[in-house]
Amino acid sequence: MPASEPVQTVVSDDFDAWLFDLDGIITDTASVHASAWKKMFDQYLKMAAKRDGMPFEPFEIDPDYFQYVDGKPRYNGVDSFLRSRGIELDWGDPSDGPDMETVCGLGNRKNDMFNDVLKEEGAVVFQTSVDLVKELIRQGKHVAIVTSSKNCDTVLEVAGLSGLFEAKVDGNVAAARGLKGKPDPHTYEEAAKDLGADIKRSVVLEDAISGVEAGRAGAFGLVIGVARHDEPQALKDAGADIVVRDLGAIKLA
Repeated sequence: MPASEPVQTVVSDDFDAWLFDLDGIITDTASVHASAWKKMFDQYLKMAAKRDGMPFEPFEIDPDYFQYVDGKPRYNGVDSFLRSRGIELDWGDPSDGPDMETVCGLGNRKNDMFNDVLKEEGAVVFQTSVDLVKELIRQGKHVAIVTSSKNCDTVLEVAGLSGLFEAKVDGNVAAARGLKGKPDPHTYEEAAKDLGADIKRSVVLEDAISGVEAGRAGAFGLVIGVARHDEPQALKDAGADIVVRDLGAIKLA
């Protein structure tokens, strides 16, 4: 936790359930995702530029990743960014191979790149976040992981955190149950439901603007934004009640 980080006190008795995003909150795999997105999009954009006789404009982590991709379901992120460049592809099917020029094909290509990096480099854990989860469990609170990623189980296993969370709503669960992804609140609402918790007594913890927007749209009891990449004001503007740089700044009273 940064030395200058002011402490934010939360009365734990006010809430029964705490719903954590994965990438950027529990693990530092957000940076791995961002690198994989850039590699995939730059490869595709170079190919498309050469084919169409247009100049190559690379995918930029800031602002492209944060504005169009971060926190969204994988295929929605592909579609959102490409449309920002005036490119519309057929959606395709989730079974599309990574060599296919469809939204799903490009999304699957990115996923292969992400898994390669994850296996090579592992997953960095934000220990202050894990400490908060363990303290909440010690106090008898319910905790869930809520992520758009379909790699949740792999990331948690690599990070040594399998079994830590009572409930999980990831990209696979969302697809199976027909849930809309962030910024819609559906995945967080589903996690609270799985925990048997009331929305008003549930906390959403997010580092992505789309995730904070989901928490606010669902009228959850408390939305905590973690400004690891975005400026604190951007998360406040998106609806966060509290914004910190690290969850070590959250004090339970």
